[in-house]
Amino acid sequence: MNVKYINPLLESTITVLSTMAMVEVTAGKPMKKQGSNTMGDVTGMIDLSGKSTQGSLAISFSKPAILDITEKMLGEAVSSIDETVVDVVGEITNMITGSAKRIYSEQGMEFDLTLPSMLLGNDKPLNHKVKGDAIVLPFNTPAGDFYVEFCFN
Repeated sequence: MNVKYINPLLESTITVLSTMAMVEVTAGKPMKKQGSNTMGDVTGMIDLSGKSTQGSLAISFSKPAILDITEKMLGEAVSSIDETVVDVVGEITNMITGSAKRIYSEQGMEFDLTLPSMLLGNDKPLNHKVKGDAIVLPFNTPAGDFYVEFCFN
């Protein structure tokens, strides 16, 4: 596991959620992903495409975590994963990936981003753009867990 891939995502995830949702985020230990299905109840995924770097990133939120984050970002109570919550996941996925892209660019890795695709439900098939091991960064919030996973060539 190369820190040049991990650290930008750690930094971006913590910064985006603390500033946009005022949520305290604690990172767990990075690990190689077992299996290929989603790890949360709602997942946003973005493909990364460049001349020398290709990959993909997915962010899977447990229901309690994303309901709390959505409530804090929008200032209104939510009780189920609806269209609004799915939109918030897409926006968070964009913000985290965009922030990490800036850091990767400073390291010489240039790529374009696709629009996020969304998956609803736990344990759904999740296919990364490139073959190889996916790395999972587990995170915890006071309300629940979420996972950032990525795969680069």
